[in-house]
Amino acid sequence: MKHFFLFFCLLVLSASNLVAQPFYNEIQAFKKLDSVAAPPKNAILFAGSSSFRLWHNIKDDFKGYTIINRGFGGSSLTDVIRYTEEILFPYQPKQVVIYCGENDFAADKLLPADSVLNRFTTLFGMIRKRLPSAHISFVSMKPSPSRWQFKEKMQKANAAINDFLLSQDNASYIDVWEAMLNESGLPRPEIFLKDSLHMNGLGYVIWKHKILPKLLN
Repeated sequence: MKHFFLFFCLLVLSASNLVAQPFYNEIQAFKKLDSVAAPPKNAILFAGSSSFRLWHNIKDDFKGYTIINRGFGGSSLTDVIRYTEEILFPYQPKQVVIYCGENDFAADKLLPADSVLNRFTTLFGMIRKRLPSAHISFVSMKPSPSRWQFKEKMQKANAAINDFLLSQDNASYIDVWEAMLNESGLPRPEIFLKDSLHMNGLGYVIWKHKILPKLLN
């Protein structure tokens, strides 16, 4: 009876740990893929949220480049920080392209822009320490119609991250914001899916043209 009770407690503890780890299944899926076929070193790693995850033809869009896509769920910068040991450092990429930040504001409507900057600089510092020669790029937060209420904070955070990257060596900022607006300064509805958050193929064409010049050969 005692052994059964201990076994039961371990099961409960294991289950609670799984619940406490957001995106656990997605991260485990990446690990399984890596165990079947280890990605090459010195590639270009795309890390961040679902705007990368849903870029299904990313390798075709960047032919001639070795791309690893590790976008997952509705992740925030804190989630990317949490899983650097699983989805970033093992690949030893020559370049890390990050898209994240939108979900930080959506998850906490009172979150100030400075907090997103601080989260990004924390992630940047972690990457720089472990991968000192890697080029680090940040794709600006996009003007999603469903997130338009955070426009000012996203623009402020984008500008602050841009300023930070300008002060760093081997780093770059990729601005997609302006190209995704119409002549009235509003998000172009034709480049988004029905959820007014994720992009369709037209949106990814814009991203491709903005990101391509910043990729390392």
